[in-house]
Amino acid sequence: MGRIVVTEFISLDGVAQAPGGEDFKYPNWSLEFARGEQGEQFKVDEALGAEALLLGRRTYEGFAAAWPQYEGELAGKYNAMPKYVISSRLTDPTWNNTRVLSGDLVEEVTRLSGDVDGDISVAGSIQLVQGLLEHDLVDELHLMTFPVLLGTGRRLFGQTPDKSAWKRTESITVGDGVLITMMQRAR
Repeated sequence: MGRIVVTEFISLDGVAQAPGGEDFKYPNWSLEFARGEQGEQFKVDEALGAEALLLGRRTYEGFAAAWPQYEGELAGKYNAMPKYVISSRLTDPTWNNTRVLSGDLVEEVTRLSGDVDGDISVAGSIQLVQGLLEHDLVDELHLMTFPVLLGTGRRLFGQTPDKSAWKRTESITVGDGVLITMMQRAR
């Protein structure tokens, strides 16, 4: 059975929009901070440990435009691994091993969790993550919190239908004061 693991770059005020691109008032804001060797290794290990990627359309389009042109262990993993995109608009994905899931979010993700054995990494994809949280489909959160207040932008955490409890499993500070926090859903 697959576990849904959300991994996000986030500001102190909860903004997750455009940490490494996109048309935004502060594009690439996360790149202003060094994650250090330990932070870089965390991201590599996280990706290498995943069995599949689950992405929203916009994040998929950014990843699909970038990763196929890179080489190396991380690029090889991303390019070869199964990728699933939640989208009602995308019909012909071009990135290797990509499948579009266009049905009901809960049904599609529940089926995917049953089909994949291991971690299903959800990177970026703010709208998708909000839907997953709303329907209690997230098993683990990996938040890389950058020491900056952006004041504007799409935030990761919106309103949820109810309270949910989480247990911090690990936290480390890397590079320029970037805090990595891992939490599991308390069930």
